[in-house]
Amino acid sequence: QLQLVESGGGLVQPGGSLRLSCTASLFTFRYSNIGWFRQAPGKEREGVSCISAMGGSTNYADSVKGRFTISRDNTKNTVYLQMNSLKPEDTAVYYCAAGGWGLTKYTYDSWGQGTQVTVSS
Repeated sequence: QLQLVESGGGLVQPGGSLRLSCTASLFTFRYSNIGWFRQAPGKEREGVSCISAMGGSTNYADSVKGRFTISRDNTKNTVYLQMNSLKPEDTAVYYCAAGGWGLTKYTYDSWGQGTQVTVSS
């Protein structure tokens, strides 16, 4: 299993932007599909976006389409989630995950510890 580390979370005003990073130390990262998930207090963990190993295929939840962009740099073993036009309802702990595909959490077997994103004025 990969060890994943998320970073880039924080407090931002509505309409603002953040870029999250998901980094792994193993070279096998570059052969793994990566997903971003989020979990708000009292809610189930939900899929946000995912990207294939070579970056040629991506998928987004309807709630973030047009606002979030997923990308990866395999030379840095890093996947990014650029989040624009943030809304209060985007507030959650964001997790990256590896080993699966799609926006269903059960297909993934490696998870990071999460990074908090808070959207508030």
